Amino acid sequence: MSDTPDHPFTSPDSKGSLVTSTTETVSPSNQSAIANLRQQAIQRLRNNLRPGQQSMADWQGGSLAVSAVPGAGKSTGMAVAAAIAIARYQLNTRKQLIIVTFTRSAAANIKAKIRQSLRELSLPQTGFAVHTLHGLALNIASRYPDLSALNLDTATIISPNQNHRLIRSCVEQWIAVNSRRYNALLEGNQFDGEETERLRRQSVLRTEVLPSLANIVIREAKSSGLTPQDLWLMSEQTPDDYGILAIAAGLYEQYENSRRSRDFIDYDDMILAALRVLENDSARKIWQDQVFAVFEDEAQDSSPLQTKLLEILATDSGSAKQFEITNTNNLNLVRVGDPNQAINSTFTPADPIYFRSFCSECSQIGRLATMDQAGRSSRIIIDAANFVLNWVNRSYGGEQIGSELSNPKSELPFSPQNIRPVNLDDPQQDANPAPTGRGLEIYKPRDVYDTVKLIGKRVIELFAQNPEGNAAVLVRENRQGSFIAEQLHFLQREHGIEVYDVAQSNLYSHVPAEILAVLQFLDRPHSPDYLKAALEVFVQRQLIPTQDLNALASLPEQFLYPGPLDPPQTPAVRQAGRYCRSLLRARLELPHYQLISFLALTLNYDQSELATADKLAERIAKQTAGNGSLSANLTVLSEIVNSEKFEPVEAEDSEGRYLRKGQLTIITMHKAKGLDWDYVFIPFLHEDTLPGSPWVPTAAQFLGEFTLAEVARAQIRAYLHGKYLQPQDLPELPVATEAWQQAARLKSAEEYRLLYVAMTRAKRLLWMAAEDKGPFRWNTFNHNQGDNLQEKKPCPVIPALKSRFPNSVVALSEVL
Repeated sequence: MSDTPDHPFTSPDSKGSLVTSTTETVSPSNQSAIANLRQQAIQRLRNNLRPGQQSMADWQGGSLAVSAVPGAGKSTGMAVAAAIAIARYQLNTRKQLIIVTFTRSAAANIKAKIRQSLRELSLPQTGFAVHTLHGLALNIASRYPDLSALNLDTATIISPNQNHRLIRSCVEQWIAVNSRRYNALLEGNQFDGEETERLRRQSVLRTEVLPSLANIVIREAKSSGLTPQDLWLMSEQTPDDYGILAIAAGLYEQYENSRRSRDFIDYDDMILAALRVLENDSARKIWQDQVFAVFEDEAQDSSPLQTKLLEILATDSGSAKQFEITNTNNLNLVRVGDPNQAINSTFTPADPIYFRSFCSECSQIGRLATMDQAGRSSRIIIDAANFVLNWVNRSYGGEQIGSELSNPKSELPFSPQNIRPVNLDDPQQDANPAPTGRGLEIYKPRDVYDTVKLIGKRVIELFAQNPEGNAAVLVRENRQGSFIAEQLHFLQREHGIEVYDVAQSNLYSHVPAEILAVLQFLDRPHSPDYLKAALEVFVQRQLIPTQDLNALASLPEQFLYPGPLDPPQTPAVRQAGRYCRSLLRARLELPHYQLISFLALTLNYDQSELATADKLAERIAKQTAGNGSLSANLTVLSEIVNSEKFEPVEAEDSEGRYLRKGQLTIITMHKAKGLDWDYVFIPFLHEDTLPGSPWVPTAAQFLGEFTLAEVARAQIRAYLHGKYLQPQDLPELPVATEAWQQAARLKSAEEYRLLYVAMTRAKRLLWMAAEDKGPFRWNTFNHNQGDNLQEKKPCPVIPALKSRFPNSVVALSEVL
């Protein structure tokens, strides 16, 4: 540690600051005058804030929880509060304020706002550092490689998903050493021993069920500080026919062994490595001595492990409790978040229960502030969002009484916090703008095709009235967005309105993985795994009909080259077979160096995807110079995909691209968080999608009426809630059927929060629709093949909104 810098948070923009440079002697009278001017500037900054934001600006140490509503100005309030703290306590490179947020773009945004506030105070741009959580952890771990056991010079950072080779590898290794448990899974509820069905089940387990279980459990457990041994102990408490948590523990163990042997690290390893550094008394004191306080944005998205890291840094180095999570009284920690915008627990271990708990602790000591005023939306949109919040909570058994709930269970979807309009003298320009049209418009189209027609017609009207406005269609899944984009392509040609499909631009990063999947199939067409992976690409690109791919992949020869004695194939199977055989012929007829370009055209790539494929082919050609075999190409391509270091070709990569004037942006509800538009359209609001419910894929129903992954996730969550909220040595865990019910409840709650986030993106018009008819499932819908539509029930919120806001209901006769 002797070669460790004394100032771990020093960054290039903090070097040469006025704080550390030699300054001229200033007379006492001048010092007093400067102090008075600075105090006046601080007061001006504070006066421009709303009451909730002022609570942050008035912070003078200790813990503070700030619960904010959408559009309340969290980042603006935090930036001003940070600048005031820097001025008030004369912070510099040796004693800094640390600001932590969720994404790099958010970090850049808040850094710019802090610098602007410091300029208004005539202070140097120092005394603070802005990090993402993982960036902060990596900064700590990389400075102490001996303590962190993390060597970035040799390690490769990965972000494993269900299809990552590391996950697949740990599944195969687990199967090899756990034949008894694997055979129990093959048997399922019942099994007649038929060989074709056995092969199909093997395919389902190896490529779907076990990879999904491994992916979810590793993410949930590791991000929460649980080890494989912890899962083994938990499995002894929750016996079931399969031993789900025991299987999960074995997969987690195999994953860790494989990861270490290949010198891979994932993002959770960064947090764990930083915590290992801070276990060392000397290293921890160095960091704590240089951290004045920690400000955290989007606190509802933090996992317990990430929170522990921030609490250690926010603890005074002289505190008695050093490494264990400390009491809120001993922390210089400001956490700002909105538990009602917690929409990431599907992807991460983040759970709003942890931030709610922190708010509760701070409330007990008088350190809870609320930012409930928001100037983003028209009043009718605010009223609709508040109505949905309270209606959903009541439907979950909570009754609103003032600002409290009669049944304040932690599992209620929302915290009882309504949005309030801002005051008339609010400094925000055009705060709570006048609504466009009715402000809230609710439709009941005949089907999804009518919905898109209505959206197109309304967009044309809106941009004719206000060419400077912007609009967005918020969808639940990417397939919905692709359908809308294809149906509305005429807007650009006929009306000059650009339609920007965000999901389509994101597809470019998947080009290497798709090309690899197809090339591996062409190289080894009789491999069930490679065949299935290629078929999944073809289905995703809508080149072949959706069908049971496991049945096709379990018998590759019979599928590709059926004999006269084989069972007759369905039209969908014959179409898929013809497509695969045509590619195999091309493999024989084309030189290998032309295959990538050929596949890019065959997969119907658009212009940007073709450019990405050309860039990929050029890079592979350079790396395989002198050895241009297909095998060499596959080796290089596999390294590119697995190292995740290939950047796609994109014109822009900025959130500003989503907010252009005169543009209709098609984006998922998840990705829309943090953004806003003048006009927001939310179509396809059906009960089976929102709130929806966990469902068992047809191919995996032989295991029972639940999925292993969701049961394991619910059991791990129950364990963590028990340990975190009511510390126990071994919290009681739900059995499989109870865990499945809890998973359904958690999913439903998050889906309602997602709808709330989508609704609060709108400034002047919120347009909502629940069609009479829609696809059975969007992930199998292909309108080009004339798929039939089915009767659909609306999202339960829609009838309630219609009843509460009858003037917002628009009859089709008014618009068609």
